[in-house]
Amino acid sequence: MKVLITDPIEQSCIDIFKKNNLIVDHKPEISNQEIVKIISDYDALVVRSGTKITSEIINAANSLKVIGRAGTGVDNIDVQSATRKGIIVMNTPGGNTISTAEHTISMLLSVARNIPQAYENVKSGKWDRKKFRGVEVFGKTLGLVGLGKIGREVALRAKGLSIKIIGYDPLISLLVANELKIELVSLEDLYQRSDFISIHTPLNDETKYLFNSVTLKKCKKGVRIINCARGGIIDEVALLDSINSGHVAAAALDVFEVEPPKNSPLLKNPNIIFTPHLGAATDEAQEKVSIQIAEQICDALLKGNIVGAVNASALEDGIPEDIKAYTILGEKLGSLMEQLSNGKLKEVSVELRGNLLHQNSAILKISVLKGLLSRLISEPINYINAPVIAESLGFLLSEKKDFDTGNFNQLISVYFKTDKEDHIISGTVIGNSQIKLVRVDSFFIEAQLEGTMLYYSNIDKPGILAHVSNVLAKNNINIAGLALGRTGKGEKALTIISVDSHLPQNLLNDLSEFEGIINVKIIEL
Repeated sequence: MKVLITDPIEQSCIDIFKKNNLIVDHKPEISNQEIVKIISDYDALVVRSGTKITSEIINAANSLKVIGRAGTGVDNIDVQSATRKGIIVMNTPGGNTISTAEHTISMLLSVARNIPQAYENVKSGKWDRKKFRGVEVFGKTLGLVGLGKIGREVALRAKGLSIKIIGYDPLISLLVANELKIELVSLEDLYQRSDFISIHTPLNDETKYLFNSVTLKKCKKGVRIINCARGGIIDEVALLDSINSGHVAAAALDVFEVEPPKNSPLLKNPNIIFTPHLGAATDEAQEKVSIQIAEQICDALLKGNIVGAVNASALEDGIPEDIKAYTILGEKLGSLMEQLSNGKLKEVSVELRGNLLHQNSAILKISVLKGLLSRLISEPINYINAPVIAESLGFLLSEKKDFDTGNFNQLISVYFKTDKEDHIISGTVIGNSQIKLVRVDSFFIEAQLEGTMLYYSNIDKPGILAHVSNVLAKNNINIAGLALGRTGKGEKALTIISVDSHLPQNLLNDLSEFEGIINVKIIEL
């Protein structure tokens, strides 16, 4: 078998392939056009961030079985095209954990003591000591937004600085936080109490611009913010305004919305320090991911063991055909649960009805986990790593079997409890592939679980649906489907409207202000 490596890589990676009798061609300067010409000769492809693996390359890869990314992100790989062609895409999550944590601590101390600015001052022949007076971290409070692998390693190192650590993570249980000796708080508390805030959360729809003009005003005056996670979690315009106003004292950024940040006004502000996305840029981290990806690819090619796959198609080949639609249903119910939850998720139980589902209870329980965690975790979630990640977060999912007979022979129900409320959602598969939501709490309803949906509760009275339809029409939003449920005439009602396009957030305000409409949400499945 043959392996093509198209980016600079450590020799240890090449040595592992050769030790396993694989032929290795290392071509770090190769162009995409050249890759297209030769890729059909290779069984595996190894890249870093430099090579962009396009659909054109994948379509030409007639023998390719594995694409390995020596690193975490796979945004330079067309994963969808690879999945359609049956090519495993794998990465090496965790290899850069220590390096990113250490870089965060470096940025924390640098932004506290103005080290980069002072360096440039002395280098230019000046000696302005008073200009760069900083603050001690001793006795201060560090707020960690996200307590995954990197956030935990940052906490471990920050403790040596005698700094008080508080953290927010919607998945971490109080038990796990206590073991880590981190005070678990709400985001509101974290904003108000933190002298330093360090971000360690994935970038997704929920965390996009998590730090914006509104939330930055909630932060303690004089706060210093560090971001070594992902660009886009901070609204850069709002951050600059907050620093210019003096509310935010300073910031340390390793990542940006657009990289490199050419002509960004951030670069001209003396109270912001920068590094060019160096979180994983250490000899040790690069060595780790190089060895890890070589070992994973060898295991996949020679032993059939799949580790670190980011596309689940290769992992799902063993799922029986008659259960595949129900695994999709489980994922969608898990995703829906996360989007409907208000408060911190505490307990989740999956109840399965029907012999077919009972016989496949293990994989169906994991499918719900996969749908839930995929919205909350930065690393790719699949059927192998979902239970492991959930356990590491102190998050356990229980399972029950439903032997009742009702309108549906096969039914998946998810019971979930937060610190504020309890809910149940149920779904089934009609025919071979129609994924349906059939229950939300006391409402029995039939809605297609797909695409973008407007979800709201209301008082059952005339005029509400007409108002909602009018608001959608004004926003040029076309209705694709409608599902209604109610507890009784004139009592509580639930409406789910499927639409053909993205719903703007400001639409929620327009609807919430109408008397009788409550709990409006935008659901993406």
